[in-house]
Amino acid sequence: MLTDVDLVTQFSAELGHDYGIAKSYVKDVPTQALLLLRSLTHKLTDLLAESKGVTFTGPNLYDRIETLNNKRVIDVRITRALHRLRGDGNRGAHPEKYHLTAEQLQQLSEKSIEKLLKLIESLFKQVTGESLPQYKFEPFDLLVGRDLCYRAVMQGEAEAQYLVGMSLKTRALMQQEQELALEASNDEESTQLNLSSDTLAKAQYWFSLAAARNMNAMHEHGVALIHGYNGEADVVAGERAIALSAQAGVANAMALLGYFYLVGSETVTIDLDKAQEHLQGAAELEQSEAMANLGVLFYQQGDLLQANDFISQAAKAGFPHAQYHLALMLAKGEGTEIDLLASEHWMKEAAEQGQLDAMFSRAQAILNDDDSTSAELALAESYLREVIKYGHSVPAMIELSIALADGMLNKIDVVGSAALLKLAKERANSEELAVIEPLWNSLLQQVENVLFVATKNEELAALERAKELLSD
Repeated sequence: MLTDVDLVTQFSAELGHDYGIAKSYVKDVPTQALLLLRSLTHKLTDLLAESKGVTFTGPNLYDRIETLNNKRVIDVRITRALHRLRGDGNRGAHPEKYHLTAEQLQQLSEKSIEKLLKLIESLFKQVTGESLPQYKFEPFDLLVGRDLCYRAVMQGEAEAQYLVGMSLKTRALMQQEQELALEASNDEESTQLNLSSDTLAKAQYWFSLAAARNMNAMHEHGVALIHGYNGEADVVAGERAIALSAQAGVANAMALLGYFYLVGSETVTIDLDKAQEHLQGAAELEQSEAMANLGVLFYQQGDLLQANDFISQAAKAGFPHAQYHLALMLAKGEGTEIDLLASEHWMKEAAEQGQLDAMFSRAQAILNDDDSTSAELALAESYLREVIKYGHSVPAMIELSIALADGMLNKIDVVGSAALLKLAKERANSEELAVIEPLWNSLLQQVENVLFVATKNEELAALERAKELLSD
C-alpha cells in the first residue's frame, strides 16, 4: 500500500519531495516544516493554475488563492483550506509573535501536515485525472533532529548548522515571550531560570559557525550580534553582516537593511532612496515586513495611494501589523475609499493572528455591540486577557475591569475587576490615572453597598476580598 509521501508524489513529484522534507522536520524543527508547507502551498497554486490555463499577476499567495477562487478553478472549501495553510506558514515564520509555546508550534506543524494531506485528497482526481488510491499515513519520526546534529557537528555542513541555529532561536524567542509575560504578571513561575538567554547563546554559536558559508546564516549571525544573543552586543559587526547578506540577495537581510536606511542605525545614515531600493528588492521576494515598511515610507511622504498599495500587499501576505494598519486606512479612507466592511475584515484577521492593537480594538467593538453573542463576548474577554498578558496594556485592564464589574460578559466578578483596576493603577500614567480614579471610587462604593445586603458566605468573602484590594 502507498504511504502518504507516495500519495503526494503521485499527485506531483515536486510536491512529494517537499512534503517528505517538511514532514521530516515536524518533530524537531517545526518552524522549518511550516515554512516549507507554505512554500509547497505556493507551488500548489501554480499547479492548479497551470491545469486551467490561469496566469497570476504577482507572487502574493493571498492574491493567487483568490484568483483561483474567482476563476472557479477551486471551490470555497478548497479556498479556505489553502488560506488556512497560508496562515499556518505565517505563524511558523514568527511563532513568538503569535504567543505560541514550543508544544503549540509542534502541534500546529502536525495539524498543517494533516490539512495539506486532506487537501491533496480533495484535489487528487481534479489534478491527476485518476481516482484517489488507498494509502497509509506513516507516523512522524524523531530522526531528523539527530541527523541535523550529526551533519552540523560531525560533517560541519553549513545548511545543517543554520537549521540547528534557527531551531534554537525559535525556541528561545518563544521562551522569552513566555518569560516576559510571567514576569509582568508576577507569577510564581517567573522565578524559574531564564532559559531563553542560554538558548539564544547556543543559536548564535551555530549561526557563527555557518555564516561564512551560508548567507542566511550570515543574516541571522548579524541579528544575533546586534541583539547580543550571547550577552554581549556588537552592533557594528552585526550591521556589516546584515549588509553582506543583503548583497547576496537574502530577502530578510534586504528588508532589515532597508529598514536601517529608513530610520537610521549605528552604521547607516538615513537615506530614503536606498531604503526604497532595498525594501523594494525584498518586497519582490514577498518579504511581508518589507512591503509594510515600504507602505510606511510612502505614508510618511504623503503618497497615500502607494502606501495603501504596499500595506495591502503586506496584509494579504499575512503580516498582522499591516493588516491592522490597513484596517485603519480603510476606516479613514486613506489611499482608498472608506470601506467599513473591509476594515472590519482586516481588523478581525489581525486580531486572530495575535496583533495586540487589533485584539483590543475587536474586544472593544464586541463589548460596545448590544447584539454580541455569548461566544463573541467570550472572545472579547480572551482578547483583553491576551493584550494584558503580552502587552501589559493599562487601557485593556480598565476595559476588562469595567466589563467584569458591570456584568457585560454575562457574569459579575468584583474580585477580578478590583484586581485589574489595582494592577492598572500601579502601571498607569497621569492621563490613565484620571480615568481610573472615578472607576475606583465607583467600584468601591458598589462593593460596600452590596456588602450591606449580602447574606451568602461565598458572596461575602468575595466582596470582602474586593474591598481589601480597593483599600490598599
